Amino acid sequence: MEANNTIFGKILRGEIPSKKIYEDTEVLAFHDIHPVADVHFLIIPKKFIPTLVDVTPEDAALLGKMLALAPVLALQQGLADGFRTSINTGRMGRQDVYHLHIHVFGNRPEGVPLSTMAGV
Repeated sequence: MEANNTIFGKILRGEIPSKKIYEDTEVLAFHDIHPVADVHFLIIPKKFIPTLVDVTPEDAALLGKMLALAPVLALQQGLADGFRTSINTGRMGRQDVYHLHIHVFGNRPEGVPLSTMAGV
């Protein structure tokens, strides 16, 4: 397995601080440092998986856990009226950090739907 020198690898190693909202032995969730909504957090696996394309059948339970965690954390963060999830994959999919991650965002300013906001 290649070394994880991404910003998320540095967060996982404690080299860069993050505003954590959940952590266990397999995943970490924390607030995005460049939010596009009032609530915007990320869920990442502790296992280094660069992109969704790099997922293997052995990762199915981990991905299921991440997706199942998204609504639990969204509700804890006050997103009872709904939220959006996104997994950007590769350069053309606008992936900026090559460590698999799920964006969860909601509570747009003035109730504007995410689909009408630039960059979302």
